Amino acid sequence: MEQATTATKTGNIFDWQVLSRLVGYVKPYRGTFYFLIFLTVATAVLGTIRPFLIQRMVDVSIEQGDMIGLNKMFVLLMVLLVANTIVSYLQTYYGGWLGQYIVRDIRVNLYQHILNLRLKFFDRTPIGVLVTRNISDVETLSDVFSEGLAAMIGDILQLVFIMAFMFYIDWRLTLVSLSVIPPLIFSTYVFKEKVKTSFQEVRTAVASLNAFVQEHLTGMNVVQIFNNEEREYSKFKVINQEHTRANIRSVLYYSVYYPVAEVLGAIGIGLLVWYAAQGQIEGTISKGALIAFIMYNGLFFRPIRQIADRFNTLQLGLVSTERLLRLLDSKELIADNGTYAPADIRGDVKFDHVWFAYNDEEYVLKDISFEANTGQTVAFVGATGAGKTSIINLLSRFYEINKGTITVDGHDLRDYDLKELRRHIGIVLQDVFLFAGTIADNITLGSKDITEAQIWEAAELVGAKRFIERLPGGLQYQVMERGATLSVGQRQLISFVRAMVYQPRIIILDEATSSVDSETEELIQEAIEKLMEGRTSLVIAHRLSTIQKADRIIVLDRGEIKESATHDELLRLGGFYAQLYQMQYKDVLSTPME
Repeated sequence: MEQATTATKTGNIFDWQVLSRLVGYVKPYRGTFYFLIFLTVATAVLGTIRPFLIQRMVDVSIEQGDMIGLNKMFVLLMVLLVANTIVSYLQTYYGGWLGQYIVRDIRVNLYQHILNLRLKFFDRTPIGVLVTRNISDVETLSDVFSEGLAAMIGDILQLVFIMAFMFYIDWRLTLVSLSVIPPLIFSTYVFKEKVKTSFQEVRTAVASLNAFVQEHLTGMNVVQIFNNEEREYSKFKVINQEHTRANIRSVLYYSVYYPVAEVLGAIGIGLLVWYAAQGQIEGTISKGALIAFIMYNGLFFRPIRQIADRFNTLQLGLVSTERLLRLLDSKELIADNGTYAPADIRGDVKFDHVWFAYNDEEYVLKDISFEANTGQTVAFVGATGAGKTSIINLLSRFYEINKGTITVDGHDLRDYDLKELRRHIGIVLQDVFLFAGTIADNITLGSKDITEAQIWEAAELVGAKRFIERLPGGLQYQVMERGATLSVGQRQLISFVRAMVYQPRIIILDEATSSVDSETEELIQEAIEKLMEGRTSLVIAHRLSTIQKADRIIVLDRGEIKESATHDELLRLGGFYAQLYQMQYKDVLSTPME
């Protein structure tokens, strides 16, 4: 599971490695980015030249009574104001445009990466955390480009231009104005460090909150069945309270910093007026200079306060970026280096001394060897945790084996192109997952190659056609999230149609009839027999009635093969399988064992 806390790797103001990788996403939009930088520079220039022009108006045009010059300066000011308005509009628009397109690219890249992660990664990572990464953390990056990076550059340039104009007009007034900068810089640094920590706490709290809500909404039926509402509510309040505390801490730092900055700014103006008034009396400082410096003083402190804000926006974006990059850098990808992609396969499956562990050396499969050839049915039985489901997970390469080899038609699984391999394997699981959408969408999973006629053919084969026709809209009936509006048996039938419509060469049934009633099971058994014709079939079942006709039944116990034979041969052995058979049929068993 992901670590609860996140800090920059270097401990510096910025993690430049993270920042450089984030800026790398700008490459497809370099033209827009450079144009945005130009607009930022233009805004900085246009925003700082007005006080200088006003100083010239007062000291030159007004003092000398030059009405023509005054009118010219007034027109120039109006032109600059209009130009500043247009440039500000373009800067805001293109900053937001760039941020949204980069967010789009990162989110698509991240989701594509998640799709290719091994199931082992999802076994230990809460879904809510991944949702936070793909939604909230990615959305944060939009502000980095629209309000963070470019805007911070603009603020710094504005400060440079302001100081240049101030020194040009009067260096003495400039030094007086800058006298309050050291304490302002110190308070900004302290504020930045505190807010940086609080932002990290907020992102961690958001991830925990999302993970808790997603998990408990998904398992709401369990919560209500066991009357656990109050306890879960109490847990939620604790997590939510931590989220609130983290946000309040950041609010506290803002509430302290901004009044301090305002007070220091007011002190700066007070010192400026006091010193300039003396100079005015003595005739060493002009009226225009005083007016210009009062305006520059206000302009000077605003970007300083904004820089702190921009910095924290950028810092928050870097915290989110680091989380995203850690996910993108995850090496737990399904290795897909195979190039073997046959148009069709026979379906001969062979496990040769296969060892597998989910965690290090805790093997759940130990030295497993068996063969299942075309047209054969191999069934697996055993207690929960014996390793039955692990076998089908390995065949589909959801996990990688530790030792041994698995081949299909004599070719190592790792030699196959992964998509082509899975195209030839059809799986029907006990726990059926249906997406929100139509019945047809849940069967085809969006494939355009499957026609409606093929869907109805497969539905009729498994006995699902009748119930689908009764639904409002038939194949266009809208399935709610996780198939909540359908019965367990109906969901199971749809999963059979889904498997059959792709015409796989290898069929895997993982306790596929355990959730249906006897009548539906009879329909499915008939369909299974038709589906298995000419195909390799691997069946996991607790109901031994469904596997009695299997060509081979393999009995697993604690990851090892204990028995392997036909139904009748296993009964004659009188071992584990025979005991299990007698337990299931002790009340109805009427034919003595041979």
